[in-house]
Amino acid sequence: MDATQNLSLMPLISGASLPVQLVMGLLLMVSLLSWWFIFLKMFAIRQAKSQSDVFEEAFWGHPDLARLYKDFLDEREAAGSLERIFAAGYSEFVKLKKKSDMDNAAVMDGARRAMRATYQREMDDLESHLSFLATVGSVSPYVGLLGTVWGIMNAFRGLSNVGQATLAHVAPGIAEALIATAMGLFAAIPAVVAYNRYATDTSRLSSRFESFMEEFSNVLQRQP
Repeated sequence: MDATQNLSLMPLISGASLPVQLVMGLLLMVSLLSWWFIFLKMFAIRQAKSQSDVFEEAFWGHPDLARLYKDFLDEREAAGSLERIFAAGYSEFVKLKKKSDMDNAAVMDGARRAMRATYQREMDDLESHLSFLATVGSVSPYVGLLGTVWGIMNAFRGLSNVGQATLAHVAPGIAEALIATAMGLFAAIPAVVAYNRYATDTSRLSSRFESFMEEFSNVLQRQP
């Protein structure tokens, strides 16, 4: 790089060596993808909380389980995670209750298994893409550091062709190399923050769903 070249951002990126540019491009793509998942998770978790609030209010204020199940069937597409867990348990409970050869313990065990299976599917959906955010947060700084090391190597290699090394000769090469580290941190920091926040949110939702399953099991045991 010419020592007299402007040290603004875009000339440094365009003047970087091909490996450093590839690292920067990879980090940019990963950063954009992680921001996409961050917003997807934000809306998904917010919706899950809101739907759970609405359903729990209806559940505890509405003693007619059959009516709640009918409402679920009528609005299946708009149902939330907690409502689907309820529907899975109630439908299995009703189905097994109709079998005269099954005792109450077997009926309750079947209802719990149905709720547990639906619970696992709902949690898998809520936790999707969190592993990607965790990977971006842990790996991106090292990828950026790889680009920085390569850029600094090129900068010092270029000094071999210069009779007298000055700051003006070294600064552009070092600056373009450090941009890769900056981009790695730019990709990693939001991903780590989002992962920690959403992991906590999904853990709270998981506890909420499990508490509901226990309470709903107690309600079903009291059914005639």
